[in-house]
Amino acid sequence: MGNGSAPQGSVADGFRAVRDEFAAVAAEEGGDFAAQLVAYRHGERVVDLWTGPEIIGDSLLGAYSASKGAAHLVVALLVQEGVLGLDRKVGHYWPEFGVAGKQDVTLRDLLSHRAGLVGADAGFTLDELTDDRVVAERLAGQRPYWRPGSAFGYHALVIAALTGEVVRRTTGRTVQEHFAERVRDPYGVDFHLGLPDDQEHRYLSAQPMTPTPERLAELAARATGPDSLSGIAFNRHHPRNPELWRLPNFRSVRAAGPASFGGVASARGMARMYAAAITPTDGLAPLLKPDTAAEFAQIHSVGPDLVTREHKAFGLGFHATSEVYPVLGQGAFGHSGAGGQQAFADPRNGLAYGYTRRRFPFPDGPAPENGRLIRALYAAAGGSRSTSHGHGH
Repeated sequence: MGNGSAPQGSVADGFRAVRDEFAAVAAEEGGDFAAQLVAYRHGERVVDLWTGPEIIGDSLLGAYSASKGAAHLVVALLVQEGVLGLDRKVGHYWPEFGVAGKQDVTLRDLLSHRAGLVGADAGFTLDELTDDRVVAERLAGQRPYWRPGSAFGYHALVIAALTGEVVRRTTGRTVQEHFAERVRDPYGVDFHLGLPDDQEHRYLSAQPMTPTPERLAELAARATGPDSLSGIAFNRHHPRNPELWRLPNFRSVRAAGPASFGGVASARGMARMYAAAITPTDGLAPLLKPDTAAEFAQIHSVGPDLVTREHKAFGLGFHATSEVYPVLGQGAFGHSGAGGQQAFADPRNGLAYGYTRRRFPFPDGPAPENGRLIRALYAAAGGSRSTSHGHGH
């Protein structure tokens, strides 16, 4: 137990049960557990909680793959404006890509993890992996690992370098620049694809999973070989590949903000980003029109993922989050991160959610407690469900 179990922060009227559930999670996890939980409803922040040593409400933690949500919000904006076309071939924007069996890969295929380009045969050094342009250059000539479009698999460390190269070729600007100018700065979103030096003091280093004999045995039983498709996708076939949990602890990663895994955020930033995507927030119009949000949330790839070897459902650049949490409305979209993070927008219910934790969870990915916290949030929000149709902005 220890000092980690009493949440700090505030909840709106009617959301007390969310605080209680968060306190219960913290008590079970123990004294060094540090986490943040934030939710918006119809553009208003209704949950703003944190718990544990060292952490405060505006501490920044590694976002891991939740970074992909920030990157693909930029892609959605460019599609919405007609700058990018989902059914244009990637090679139209980026000619070097259209080789080695990738000639017919469309932006839609790429965004839905169907391109078969999950990694490089020789792998990447940390410096290479941290530079989205180097990753894109290396993968442009690579033959895909399955026939594009025939199946899907999580492009874990590279997808936003690939989609980001399409953005750069088309607009002359990086995903990171677009995100800062169009989302982070105007909407006050505390999510950074590239953390400036003057914000470094807010970063809390990630901590490794707590190993127990049972956990180690289960990890060993599930382990895939370094040269397997999963090993290549997570760069484990490279001799100097750092452990996944360590990635945000490298200043080079935080500074560059590689868009597949290198973002840094608070739960406030994650939740606000998704609130801004779907609802008017502080007098600013939503970033996405309902049609755009619906298209990017629509399931494009569902079933066995060739990389994770689990059942998955992807929209375009986002998880189809309601497939993971049945309480969510159809059309919810977001992205989790390996360090336990979860963040999403649920347009039907006008809800946005952000969760971070400092210690790597077991199993990695969206931490198991998210299911409990999300159910508590929806139960609380359901009390005013009957009026929610009046907020369909």
